Amino acid sequence: MSSIFHGEIIQQVKYKSIVHNSDNITRTLAYQNYYLKNPEIRWALLASMVSRNAGWNMTDLVIPPIKNLLNDKQRQQLFSTYERANWLIFSDAYPQLLIYQLSKEQGKPLFECLKAFHVSRFMIQEWLRFWETADGDRLIKALIINEQNVIENPVIQQPYFRRQIFHHWPYLLESFLRLNVVIFPMKSGALYGLPVYRFTHIDQRIAIGNTLNGLLFNPRLLPQFLDFIRTVEPVGSREEYEQFFTLPTMTAPPLKQVYPIVQHQDNIREDWHRLRGLKQKWWEAGIPSPNGAPKRYYIKKKVLLKVSKFLPL
Repeated sequence: MSSIFHGEIIQQVKYKSIVHNSDNITRTLAYQNYYLKNPEIRWALLASMVSRNAGWNMTDLVIPPIKNLLNDKQRQQLFSTYERANWLIFSDAYPQLLIYQLSKEQGKPLFECLKAFHVSRFMIQEWLRFWETADGDRLIKALIINEQNVIENPVIQQPYFRRQIFHHWPYLLESFLRLNVVIFPMKSGALYGLPVYRFTHIDQRIAIGNTLNGLLFNPRLLPQFLDFIRTVEPVGSREEYEQFFTLPTMTAPPLKQVYPIVQHQDNIREDWHRLRGLKQKWWEAGIPSPNGAPKRYYIKKKVLLKVSKFLPL
């Protein structure tokens, strides 16, 4: 590969990655559109659905009950945590997706270009393996492992987030009560999902990712999930799926009406694989998938709404 061609690819991928990493909505759409063009890369669909959930969590912060429970500073800190983690994952993952797509178009692997984006050697090897074997099951697990490791030091172990977020009562209460649920909706009004708790433990985050993978790509459910994403525009508000409910809900405004675009500092990341290696259990780790998690989430939310009215900040 000539250095000129190499440089053109890197500049093209950098530009597209920056443009699509502007906010939660652009990230969600970028992942979603990528999957629809490259359905063999299943992680892109999982990422788009998890990104939708991140947007819903962000705008939940500005309406009851969360608005009643937290002060302005606490809400901004939680938003910053969601935003930073999702921005970092996209900045690492989206160049990988684009390089794979360019490799398909050129008919040859271009994954060495990923070094310019500080992608771990682990993932470069996994993309080369996928190019040879087309093992989609292994690739989605590799991407889940990789992206959770990517945020481990810059977010989970970062002193500011540990001190201001993960050791404070709003996060601890949410984790204890399992108030954070990743929801996969359908236009029928049916909801499937999984509670997210012990988020600061990397083994747990990877296990949750593996279980969500199994749920999303359940052959019986996947067509209805796809029908939802194809026809319901992401706006960062739970109205996206709550519009299909028969029960009244309190709807958050669209994300772009609430939050400005955040300018991130893209610090050079060390290769996590060199720092802490790979646990073999990550390939098969999972957690039990409870029935009715979204229903319990709404029951708890309703109770919290009543309680929060009597709690001064």
